[in-house]
Amino acid sequence: MRALAVATALAVGASGGGPVLERGRAQEKVTQGLPIIRDTEIEQLLRDYSEPVLRAAGLSQQNVRVVVLNDRSFNAFVMDGRHIFINAGALFEASTPNEIIGVLAHETGHLAGGHLLRLREKLAEASTQSIIAMLLGVGAMVAGARSGGNADVGGGAILAPQMSIQRSLLAYVRTQEDQADHAGVKFLTATHQSARGMLDLFKRLSNEMLFSSARIDPYLQTHPLPPERLAALEVLAKSSPYFDVKDPPALQLRHDLMRAKLSGFLENAGTVARRYPATDQGLPARYARAIATYRFGDLRNAVTQIDGLIEAEPNNAYFHELKGQALLEGGHSSEAVAPLRRAVQLASHPALIQIMLGQALIGTNSNKDAEEAVPLLRNAILREPEAPDAYAQLAMAYGRKGDLANADLAAAQAAFNRGDMMTARQLAARAKTKLAIGSPAWVQADDIVNVKMPSAKDH
Repeated sequence: MRALAVATALAVGASGGGPVLERGRAQEKVTQGLPIIRDTEIEQLLRDYSEPVLRAAGLSQQNVRVVVLNDRSFNAFVMDGRHIFINAGALFEASTPNEIIGVLAHETGHLAGGHLLRLREKLAEASTQSIIAMLLGVGAMVAGARSGGNADVGGGAILAPQMSIQRSLLAYVRTQEDQADHAGVKFLTATHQSARGMLDLFKRLSNEMLFSSARIDPYLQTHPLPPERLAALEVLAKSSPYFDVKDPPALQLRHDLMRAKLSGFLENAGTVARRYPATDQGLPARYARAIATYRFGDLRNAVTQIDGLIEAEPNNAYFHELKGQALLEGGHSSEAVAPLRRAVQLASHPALIQIMLGQALIGTNSNKDAEEAVPLLRNAILREPEAPDAYAQLAMAYGRKGDLANADLAAAQAAFNRGDMMTARQLAARAKTKLAIGSPAWVQADDIVNVKMPSAKDH
């Protein structure tokens, strides 16, 4: 919704909090408890990075979404068939689009290979083997004790198979990682993209691991050791006819702007100033400094800087969005409307910006603007059905119009998506008393009222 939002994901019935740079939002259950970064610009860029690779993998119809986590370590992973998770630290670390595209290609390799399902099957098999090994070990201990022998022999009978099972399972995981590397290069080649970024990034990470890898057991690792992995990957990457293909300059600029935005929103003012000194007049540096300026309270100066960005790129939706956000959070709702309107017009997937525009319209305290906010927010909800902020703003818009029944229903849906089931049921019950029995709105309210409350054992 905002230019950048960090939200702790909550499934219905869950409770808790987390680092909230902007607002909390409910997400799909797989993201429960994860510190998610929501941002229209970053999500669009990652969508542009991933879509060609997903098409090459035959996954374009699977609605796979790339989710950014507020974690400064380098990591990316998959947890189900519909999400690729990538840490903000990976975005900071990767200096080119091709490096991140390589990471996404690798994770797509896991999805295309059905590795998650196969790993679950392997884990189930390992669990069964562990139980059998334990029972055999216990049997050996009992037999040893009855015969007056050494019961410790039975203890060894338990531990040895367990270690063997663990090593076998880890070997299987390492094989999957190798397969994902191969698949990733294949997808990059199919989309006429270089695997150089994947290779370069893994080389940098390998250099960081050289010292520690000399002292670890290679059979107790989830990934192949760096030298082995790099040797295999280098042969694969350099065999592609597209190895020397470069990222387009326009894409590199978007990548640099994304990294600047993350710095401006997630780092302190001193770090931003060191990373992007005033002597750097490039667009990304100016972007990061403008964000930091507004975040740390100098609204007038920030707006001047953002206007300079808009002058440089008048059709950049996210510069207009940033201006609207700065003005809105600075208490200037009426002034925020125009730049947010422009951002909505220019952005490809503007649902989060529409929610913020709805908030600005409601903040003008104009009944006419509140009237406009209702269809705007309802449209955003179609694309962001689990965003409690959208429902909360919609409740205020309905309230301003005097439509208290729909205001209660929207407020109930906001509470529901935040995981506050008690409040959600109370508001939905009140909405039912004002809505026509059997109407779509009444059915929605009734569904919330009748949701099973989680018991203590569910937690």
